[in-house]
Amino acid sequence: MGKHLIWAALVLVIALAQTTWLEAIRVAGVTPDLVLLLVVYFAIAEGEERAMYTGALGGLFCDIIRDASLGHHILALVIAGFVIGHISRRLITEHPAIKAGLVFIASVLYGLLYTGILYVQTPQIGAVNTIAAHVIPAAFYTALVTPLLFYLLDWSFRRVQPAQGGYGP
Repeated sequence: MGKHLIWAALVLVIALAQTTWLEAIRVAGVTPDLVLLLVVYFAIAEGEERAMYTGALGGLFCDIIRDASLGHHILALVIAGFVIGHISRRLITEHPAIKAGLVFIASVLYGLLYTGILYVQTPQIGAVNTIAAHVIPAAFYTALVTPLLFYLLDWSFRRVQPAQGGYGP
């Protein structure tokens, strides 16, 4: 039970950070996507099921906090979590470059899905321009902060893990 509460609190804190203070580190109009990083972290650490739950909960918080249509972030994050979780089972994911590559792939996939959903609802948006000006730069920026955030997550979860394994009863 404690493991799930820690996980839910972490997702909430990351979603709040993503939508509030992260604007301070905006570079060229893009910010790193911390919720997506969390989805990829759990995809690598625990598999696609935990990644999909993280995507659903994080996407719900992002949709509510950003006052977006409910479900856009959820669907894109859940699909990205499933795909990356499925891919990561077949890779040796200990190297930071592999983790950053998976984050880049997940970020591009998430951006394409989210832009596609928006384009279906409002075809007036410039989907190609959005992908070129926002999705690709955001994917690079998110991949750049991957080693730092993954190190912090690994450190924090090892800190609360009991000696038998797992991180909580």
